[in-house]
Amino acid sequence: MKLPSCAGALAAAALLACMTGAPGMSVAQAAETRALPSVDMEATVKAAQIDPRRADNTLTPGAKASVLLVEQALRDRHLLDAKWVDGYFGTTTVAAFTKFQKSLGFTGLAANGLPGETSLTKLGAGRFTVTHIIGPGARVSVGGVVVDTRTRSMLAEAKRLLGRDLVLLQGSYNPGGDPTSAGTHDGGGVVDISVEGMDSATRTAVVRALRRVGFAAWVRSPDQADWPWHIHAAAISDTDLSSQAQHQIGDYYLGLNGLAGRGPDDGPKVTIRTWEEYQRR
Repeated sequence: MKLPSCAGALAAAALLACMTGAPGMSVAQAAETRALPSVDMEATVKAAQIDPRRADNTLTPGAKASVLLVEQALRDRHLLDAKWVDGYFGTTTVAAFTKFQKSLGFTGLAANGLPGETSLTKLGAGRFTVTHIIGPGARVSVGGVVVDTRTRSMLAEAKRLLGRDLVLLQGSYNPGGDPTSAGTHDGGGVVDISVEGMDSATRTAVVRALRRVGFAAWVRSPDQADWPWHIHAAAISDTDLSSQAQHQIGDYYLGLNGLAGRGPDDGPKVTIRTWEEYQRR
């Protein structure tokens, strides 16, 4: 058998460490790591957005095994009652995960109940590994407003698909901003886009492009609330989402319009994908 280049003719411990991608790890440590089950972060975060908005206990497809591992770890830390260890990342599990995040000293958006890379990895220490890791990235300025780098990449791809620029009216991380936004812009992943100069067909095309790359997006009109015409978009699975934006995304998956009245979705129908799923398509 041809050995991996990093192993060469080294001892078995070095070879095993190379194979597991963890140089310096002992044979026992490497074997233990390889034997641990894994939590799919993408699937877990998706469930944490959708499940709290369900009217029943339907499980998010593909998330049950990962959510169970998370819930079992929370139970063993006495943060979640055993009766809630069911693979359903509902409001009780979100609250338990928030408590765990706060126990790590996290506050604000870092304790929003969505599993972030650091908190999920710490919860899984010695219990599970974390795969399909996602994160919002650093905060940056786009068109004079603040977004995170994941959102910036998503907007850039939507612009490419449309062949036109998009003007941002409001960005993310904007607590105390427009009161009609009801807190959705307090965290990451959320933007409002100008529709000035767009006809109805163009507005719909913009929403469709945003949805294709992983946003829950809608055209908002003055008939709905005390706001001007604009497009509202929230990046699915951005782990910096405010709780209000998390609820909007859960409703989007459930075919609703993301407003307080929870009416039917009024936007163009597309296959719902996260940004990461769009990139893998």
